[in-house]
Amino acid sequence: MKLEGTYKFKASQEKVWEVLTNPRHLEKAIPGCEKLEEIEPGKYDVTLKIGIAAVKGAYKGMAEVADPQPPQKYRLIVEGSGSPGFVKGEALIELSHQNQSTIVSCQAEGQVGGLIAGVGQRMISGIAKMMLGQFFKQIGKELKAL
Repeated sequence: MKLEGTYKFKASQEKVWEVLTNPRHLEKAIPGCEKLEEIEPGKYDVTLKIGIAAVKGAYKGMAEVADPQPPQKYRLIVEGSGSPGFVKGEALIELSHQNQSTIVSCQAEGQVGGLIAGVGQRMISGIAKMMLGQFFKQIGKELKAL
């Protein structure tokens, strides 16, 4: 499954970078996130509670901010598993300055398996796109609160 999105924020590139790499802001922004705990610089233990159609459950896993090039780009690597199955993904997050705003582009690729895969790729893809939108909407709220 592939996802792409572009999001615009009325904030400096440095401020957007700070929010996108700060565990306190990420924990609030990630849909269903119950815990995001840094275990070493750039690596986190993650607990999510997510429901897709009738398939609901908790996932435990890890997230890593890899190859950071502040304040331009980084790769986000996630993987987790739980009773509904497993999820694995990687996203390239790129930031660029445009006038008084910052443009964030996200190109992600993910895999799901187990019971959750039975929901169907179309439904999963649509829900993943919705969750990505929710994430960046909350990032916007976090930026405004600073």
